[in-house]
Amino acid sequence: MMKFLIALKGNKSGASAAEYALIVAVLGGFVVLGATAFGGSLQSAMTQTGTALDAEASTTF
Repeated sequence: MMKFLIALKGNKSGASAAEYALIVAVLGGFVVLGATAFGGSLQSAMTQTGTALDAEASTTF
């Protein structure tokens, strides 16, 4: 039984999976923060562009 516990303690195969999961979680957090931070300004820019295109299209035709 003691040999089994020592072998289990030395087994590090699950550590890399946990590290990868942590990296993915951190990167996912950055994506969410970026979308939240730039979402409003992107929406505003798209609205202004759409308004400008509508104005140009109505004067052209």
